[in-house]
Amino acid sequence: MRLVILDNYDLASEWAAKYICNRIIQFKPGKDRYFTLGLPTGSTPLGCYKKLIEYHKNGFLSFKYVKTFNMDEYVGLPRQHPESYHSYMWNNFFKHIDIDPNNAHILDGNAADLQAECDAFEDKIKEAGGIDLFVGGIGPDGHIAFNEPGSSLVSRTRLKTLAMDTILANAKYFDGDLSKVPTMALTVGVGTVMDAREVMILITGAHKAFALYKAIEEGVNHMWTVSAFQQHPQTIFVCDEDATLELRVKTVKYFKDSSLLVFLLLHEHFSVLRMFLSLLIS
Repeated sequence: MRLVILDNYDLASEWAAKYICNRIIQFKPGKDRYFTLGLPTGSTPLGCYKKLIEYHKNGFLSFKYVKTFNMDEYVGLPRQHPESYHSYMWNNFFKHIDIDPNNAHILDGNAADLQAECDAFEDKIKEAGGIDLFVGGIGPDGHIAFNEPGSSLVSRTRLKTLAMDTILANAKYFDGDLSKVPTMALTVGVGTVMDAREVMILITGAHKAFALYKAIEEGVNHMWTVSAFQQHPQTIFVCDEDATLELRVKTVKYFKDSSLLVFLLLHEHFSVLRMFLSLLIS
């Protein structure tokens, strides 16, 4: 497990975007070799998506041979609704890059048979060869995707009732009206994400500080589902300074010293890639 600490949200977003970019380029995807990426929604990944769009528009990154699988979708919200995760992904990311729409997989919260939809989603992930890198975010209560407190740490994609804390947190997207917020969602399970070859979790803001503390300084606990990723062989937590407010000083110092070295190496590697790609384009 690694914890990368950046000074602020923008730097954390940039670091995450560069990491994703490097992973895709190093993979050398092609028509017979797709890179498979798990993706989150919410406010936290928006900065990362903006950076990835920038890298694509500058000619440094292509998503032509990338397949994506999103973490979740509300149940009963029309796909065209501005707050559906279909709308979120297309408006904030997919329509700005060169991904084939057939390769962008999002759960259908209006499917006639919701369990069959969840089972089919798991099958599609297997058919794609599994997830190479699953990017996620968390809620203030430490839930990842919609795996609310108390969820099984070996759970698979399924229908889930949302906790009141989650409904309250999401009310800001529905004009503050709780009656408009969906109460159920389809979500990948903790076990689904754990199956990914690599996991990167973005945690920013002081309101997520206690969740980060629970994620890395205490033991694995199904009441804080993000803590399960302590046991994943390739997990990176990417956070800003505000998110570290509940951590011990020695924890922050240890990981921050490591973060600086990793940041410099990643920045240097990304600069070399940009130079190389610029030569190819010219």
